[in-house]
Amino acid sequence: MEIDEAREVRTTCPYCGVGCGVLAKVAADGQVSVRGDPDHPANFGRLCSKGSALAETIGLDGRLLHPQIHDHGSSWDEALDLVASTFSQTIAEHGPDAVAFYVSGQLLTEDYYVANKLMKGFVGSANIDTNSRLCMASSVAGHRRAFGSDTVPGTYEDLELSDLIVLVGSNLAWCHPVLYQRIAAAREKRPEMKVVLVDPRRTMTSDIADMHLAIAPDGDVALFTGLLAWLGQHNALDRAYITAHTSGFGQALFAASALNLAGVAAATGLSEDELGRFYSLFARTEKTVTVYSQGVNQSSQGTDKVNAIINCHLATGRIGKPGAGPFSVTGQPNAMGGREVGGMANMLAAHMEIENPEHRERVQRFWNAPAIAGKPGLKAVDMFKAVADGRIKALWIMATNPVDSMPDAAAVEAAIKACPFVVVSDVLAETDTVRHAHVRLPATAWGEKDGTVTNSERRISRQRAFLPVPGEARPDWWIIAEVARRMGFDEAFAHETPAEIFAEHAALSGFENDGARDFDIGAYAGVDREDYDALAPFQWPAPSPGTPLTPTGHQSTRFFANGNFYTPDRKARFIAIRPTVETRITSDFPLILNTGRIRDHWHTMTRTGKSPRLSQHIAEPFVEIHPVDAQHHGIGDADIARVSTPRGEVLVRALVTTRQRQGSLFAPMHWTDQFAARARLDTLTASLTDPVSGQPALKHVAASIEKFTARTFGFAVTRKRPATMAADYWAVARCRGGWRVELAFANDDVDWTAFAGSLFDTADAEVLAYHDREAGQHRIAAFDGEHLTGALFIAPGPVAVSRGWAAEQLGEVHASQRQRFRIVAGRAGAGRPDAGATVCSCFNVGVNQITAAVAAGCATVDVIGATLKAGTNCGSCRSEIRAIIAANRIQAAE
Repeated sequence: MEIDEAREVRTTCPYCGVGCGVLAKVAADGQVSVRGDPDHPANFGRLCSKGSALAETIGLDGRLLHPQIHDHGSSWDEALDLVASTFSQTIAEHGPDAVAFYVSGQLLTEDYYVANKLMKGFVGSANIDTNSRLCMASSVAGHRRAFGSDTVPGTYEDLELSDLIVLVGSNLAWCHPVLYQRIAAAREKRPEMKVVLVDPRRTMTSDIADMHLAIAPDGDVALFTGLLAWLGQHNALDRAYITAHTSGFGQALFAASALNLAGVAAATGLSEDELGRFYSLFARTEKTVTVYSQGVNQSSQGTDKVNAIINCHLATGRIGKPGAGPFSVTGQPNAMGGREVGGMANMLAAHMEIENPEHRERVQRFWNAPAIAGKPGLKAVDMFKAVADGRIKALWIMATNPVDSMPDAAAVEAAIKACPFVVVSDVLAETDTVRHAHVRLPATAWGEKDGTVTNSERRISRQRAFLPVPGEARPDWWIIAEVARRMGFDEAFAHETPAEIFAEHAALSGFENDGARDFDIGAYAGVDREDYDALAPFQWPAPSPGTPLTPTGHQSTRFFANGNFYTPDRKARFIAIRPTVETRITSDFPLILNTGRIRDHWHTMTRTGKSPRLSQHIAEPFVEIHPVDAQHHGIGDADIARVSTPRGEVLVRALVTTRQRQGSLFAPMHWTDQFAARARLDTLTASLTDPVSGQPALKHVAASIEKFTARTFGFAVTRKRPATMAADYWAVARCRGGWRVELAFANDDVDWTAFAGSLFDTADAEVLAYHDREAGQHRIAAFDGEHLTGALFIAPGPVAVSRGWAAEQLGEVHASQRQRFRIVAGRAGAGRPDAGATVCSCFNVGVNQITAAVAAGCATVDVIGATLKAGTNCGSCRSEIRAIIAANRIQAAE
């Protein structure tokens, strides 16, 4: 792309719900670089490793750039006409509930708004749900039960103003690193601030914790119900707040009082001493923020967990005040925006209630819609069950990959494959879901999209386009509106810009809103394109016409410090909760599997998998297991392990670590059939859901583990991604200049020369090889002139070749025979230090470099940062650096 001059565009990161501001600079030659926006109030210039690597993810390789019907290219008109006519015919023959949309927190608010409007107001069904159902549905349900609305009371500023932060089921250091760094910076200024981590695993977040409560899976309900009882017993309640602003306290306290400290200890796996210290700390600390995330939400008890936490804050009056409140942090960039427009099956737009006939009538009248959904639609898990049994006959999936991310994913894949008509809007030509679509519609990606997102503190920010739209890709809102028009709804979907959609969304939020609804951005109802383009980040509510259209964004808006909740009596509701302990393990499946995210990858890797630097920290799927469990099950560190549940099995690398709770396993959910042989983790999880929120229980799955007996192991680097890999275990990851591949085989009866040819082109290449068949050692390298095409290393055990060094050879010039034989030997040679496994992705610093710096006298994380830069950007590797320093001290002492 050639442009007249360099420019820098303010936009917003497309990863987690922190909602960091990004400055994307496009140079005159079209090269893109990114940095944190120092003026954005979510991050003040900070970015995590994923945000810092955004420029590596915007290439067009693998992009879906043209509409397709049944794997063949088509025109937009042909594809849109087919989608519209098929949906219309299905509705005519089987009714509106025979169709469904499954959408995503990756959509912009404008996309989400149009999709929700079409389904609920013009199709007349509420069968629109979102992958946010897998993320924060229990928080929504808990908020609505307690507050009468889905309101997040506090702001990020509260994290810095608090004296105690309780992190519950949140690996903030890896999953929301910028918030983690804001807390770390605040602690440096105020060392008296305390942090408690409640998590079965000793995650990297524990590095900042004064107390780590290694709670049993799903023990959170008992922990916080027990806390409420303890507060009552120790006269640590704010009775004035309870009396003035709440209802149901007596029933909630009575239910909680049935659980004594010994009972809490039994249910949580914590000692009575640990509980007493935590409860006492909570009771005496007025400025307390409880931050919770997927460890709370992704549970069959998720809504009760949320309300147990909220109960404790209501009981102490610690809500909506500077430095105090319950705080749900969301996983996706626009999960909050989706909630605002009613993008879930049991919600209406503008935080109105689908069960409320007055709300339904109001929305229908505002939209001038022919119909309005009269009841909640099918939530995600039930939606795909309805696809499987034939109730849903036409399905449109937008910006998400349910074949990998839904629980019981194999059954979801089978349902999609059997569905009569499946439409997928996506940016990639190949994903595990796209491959089953009858119609594929090319959507714009980050950098090309134009709209708004809302972060976890209710702050609305602009995502702005700074790249040209490639091929025939189109914005999601445009695609949906074009289908709606072809279904006969021309006037209601005549939007020509996202600014028009945002203005309509804002107008609906203020429509007949006399303060009885929390979400109100009516001040923006008259926004025009110029104002929209200049829109600065702002927090809602913004109801007044006098609200500036371009506020600084640095103000903080809190709810509920003085009550005024959104229930009929304007009082918060305590929820009476009686904890139950669920035993899911059996003799066949004696371990608990916990699923989650890692530092440098995101969801199903459709974006992060394109970045070489993000793929180097952890390059293959893995399972964490405690050393005692590993010994019992015959698992060694770096073995290939088979993890099984009643629904299936995966093959992953074993990581033996005391960070894992004994009796439990942890494995990340990112790897797909695009990146590994058998690692779709959610094929193992059940479709068990919370009875209130419908959110799946992805953190508590009965499982077993055993060693996968491999006779042969391999490692390869190759310029081109291999088309096929005939190995029992394989995992591919981007590296600079190509791909790296991990391999394992159940036997050694393989023609390794032919196998190398299947990985990289050896036909016209100069091939150097070493074979020791008796020892089971084989090394093959192919060169195109002075450049390495690929190299394969085979051994009877884990291959002892530096992965980082081998990958670097794809970008080196190998002019001499000696240099080429060095690759076959698998050694860097003198004077070529090996950086080792990547620790700091931001600056590509390896473990060997950090170890050498420690040996040279760098004794602290800050000194390592000053020497190598490691840990000085996003900071999410600082705990790993600290562990390396500690390990080297122990080794030196021995």
